[in-house]
Amino acid sequence: MASRTPSRPISPHLGIYRWGPHMLVSILHRATGDGMATLGSLLLVWWLAAIAAGGEAYATFLDVFTLSDGRLNVVGWVFGIGLTWALFQHMCSGIRHLVLDTGANYELKGNRLSARLAMAGGALLTALFWFYIIGVK
Repeated sequence: MASRTPSRPISPHLGIYRWGPHMLVSILHRATGDGMATLGSLLLVWWLAAIAAGGEAYATFLDVFTLSDGRLNVVGWVFGIGLTWALFQHMCSGIRHLVLDTGANYELKGNRLSARLAMAGGALLTALFWFYIIGVK
């Protein structure tokens, strides 16, 4: 029977780590990637199927996301802003991970700062994109 050596470290787990922005950005990177792949693919297939099925099916697709005058309804806003935020958040955290892959920015202070910048960058780019789309100047 093997005996436990008291000098060996205990395996770390979630109860040991303090929650930080670097953990949130890492989890968001995975979640936004999965969300864009899943939801984006489903919407693309639905859109293509609606186009292939004819005008009535395409009108039904548009009715889900737009009002009668062509403006986005609540569902359109939620999906549109959600998917663009996921894209920009994933892109910003991907750039952050690219820098980490070079071996840089592993100091805790810099790592947390880059995580905050990635989250702020995703939100800022989303806001700028939608202000440009709707014509707010």
